[in-house]
Amino acid sequence: MAESLEQRNARVDADKAWEISWTRRLIIAFVTYGVIGVYLNMLEVADAWFHALVPAVAYILSTLGLRYIKLIWVKIFYKPRGVLQ
Repeated sequence: MAESLEQRNARVDADKAWEISWTRRLIIAFVTYGVIGVYLNMLEVADAWFHALVPAVAYILSTLGLRYIKLIWVKIFYKPRGVLQ
């Protein structure tokens, strides 16, 4: 039983690390850039690849503030289960 709990904890820790990793953020930004770039090219938008930078950069910038927003959210709104108020 203890081994399965340790495996679960290791998996949860790995998931947490992935969620906040720069690798994940950059992959999402590059995929966003590529998809939007292709879409804008299909629409024959002038400077499509330049304009495709906007959502990719916006995504990266939005993730920079999430850590602080989460801290505020936890402080104000989060109430753990099983805790009586």
